Amino acid sequence: MKDQQLKKIRRSRRQRRSKSTFVHFDRPRLVVYRSLKHIYGQIIDDQKGEVLVSASTVDSSTQSDFKSAKTKIDKSIEVGKILAEKAKEKKIKRIVFDRNGFLYHGRVKALADGAREGGLEF
Repeated sequence: MKDQQLKKIRRSRRQRRSKSTFVHFDRPRLVVYRSLKHIYGQIIDDQKGEVLVSASTVDSSTQSDFKSAKTKIDKSIEVGKILAEKAKEKKIKRIVFDRNGFLYHGRVKALADGAREGGLEF
């Protein structure tokens, strides 16, 4: 098999394994998706099945926040802070972190740290 196919298979296994442990329907979950260029974060209410808050490096409304960020990790921290601000407006304080099969390292960890700095409790 090619390396990319193996990478996808490994990520899907991690994703299934991590999603099987979510039993917290009393709290919304913060889902992270990381591509090569961008990072996305959504806070989802699983009971209603809807997205409450979202932020990413692609949003045109938040492009001015990323002017000072030089690296992708800095941008991830900013996305986490923006998510926390939007969550505070919707009166969300406690969440469950869903890394979506990605390793808790680098940009995923930076987004989580930014959300914690913004005031969200995991």
